[in-house]
Amino acid sequence: MRSPLCVMENPSRLPAPRRWAAESSSCRDLEADDRSLPGAWRFPMLSGMKRFPLPTPARLAVLPLWLALAHAASGSERDDAFARTIDELFPKLVETRRHLHANPELSNEEENSATYVTKRLTELGLEVQTGVAKHGIVALLKGKAGASEHCVALRADMDALPITQLSSKPYRSRNPGVMHACGHDVHTTVALGVAEVLRNHQDQFSGTVKFLFQPAEEGMPIDFKDDWGAKQMVAEGAMENPRPAAIFALHCRPTITPKGADLATKRYLEAGQFSYTSGYDSANSDTFEVVIKGTMAHGSAPQRGVDAITVAAEAITALQTIRSRRTDTQQPLVLTIGTIRGGQRHNILADEVRFTGTVRTYDEAFRDSVRKMMTQILDGITAAHGATHILDYRTGYPSVYNDPKLVEATLPTLRRIAGQANVIESIPGMGGEDFSHFAKVSPGFYFRLGVANEANGILGEIHTPAFDVDEQCLKTGVAGMAAVICDFLDAVR
Repeated sequence: MRSPLCVMENPSRLPAPRRWAAESSSCRDLEADDRSLPGAWRFPMLSGMKRFPLPTPARLAVLPLWLALAHAASGSERDDAFARTIDELFPKLVETRRHLHANPELSNEEENSATYVTKRLTELGLEVQTGVAKHGIVALLKGKAGASEHCVALRADMDALPITQLSSKPYRSRNPGVMHACGHDVHTTVALGVAEVLRNHQDQFSGTVKFLFQPAEEGMPIDFKDDWGAKQMVAEGAMENPRPAAIFALHCRPTITPKGADLATKRYLEAGQFSYTSGYDSANSDTFEVVIKGTMAHGSAPQRGVDAITVAAEAITALQTIRSRRTDTQQPLVLTIGTIRGGQRHNILADEVRFTGTVRTYDEAFRDSVRKMMTQILDGITAAHGATHILDYRTGYPSVYNDPKLVEATLPTLRRIAGQANVIESIPGMGGEDFSHFAKVSPGFYFRLGVANEANGILGEIHTPAFDVDEQCLKTGVAGMAAVICDFLDAVR
């Protein structure tokens, strides 16, 4: 459905392509005479109010916030100033990313990364709070373009993965068995770059920007009992004093499946591009462990015992019928068994089998119903064989839900920076992401930053030993996020 409010920027006034300028209008159906009115506002659904100049504060007061944001002034002069600063900072951005990439740290072990980030933020003169959720950092930067009580937040995660890197690059991991295989080094670098750009241009925005540098996004072992990462940062007040009106984050992505394409379609998301979803972006991410208890017996006389392996095999097969036979085929669900262990010897009936897995859903009520169906299946199968079971089901990250109104409002900014054709709608995934905890406090938008370069062979997927990025993505990431933040603060001022 097309928005009732459209804005048209005069194409002749768009900045040069070097600055990732828009290639076309965000509203293609304006009449030709509208094109002579840069920034014209149009209400085709309101009789007698076909168009009027940029709205006064009184008119803005009657517009929904997201429409005001979507059609805020283009800020072309500000974009140009930011672009010049980003060009100057680019060698520093590369140096920062390579330092972080070479020194990865696992979840809840980000001590050196946090020290490095804190030093950089302190040198920029930001208000810095450390030790949030162990190694998390909260930093505040206030604009000087006028008084405003509004706040917007930017989140960047810092942790790495237990993966051995396959690379001969001079900036490859120096920490054996640990690698930035999910691009959190890029996320942290982009956030530091945004902080420096905005610090150098405080006269270009009003309000407060809150930077959240987060530990432990990748999660902790299944037996870890305490909260961590974003959830713990929220619990410790990271989203308060002040509470942001919105929160944004980006994530590296080398490939996407565009919306409307076959699910098997893979398209490279190149450096210089963004992708996004509106509504659900990632899944509820739950884990479980099942223990099947049987009775040991000699393998030559299985009738004298209860074979936990046979019971577990039947249970694993039956659990897959939740997806294939018991739920609406239109309701997204993944139920995967990842490990299975049991038995002691080839000629002894196993008395215990343990298997673990993950459940991915979007809807909260459906999430609960899947858990109940799992319990029902395990109860029935173990009872039929004279076995028992224990189901340890742990709810993990909630699904990330991109606020549709905030998405609609932000897309014109991303298109202005990257170009219309370089902002691509993609399908949501079934991965987990704890940005959702922040987005439950304030409306959120979590979008993807292209990092691939097909011509140069930079194509490795995230969470693999071959992952790397085209470092030109740092420019796009900083430019896009800085513009998004400033446009938002312009709209709410």
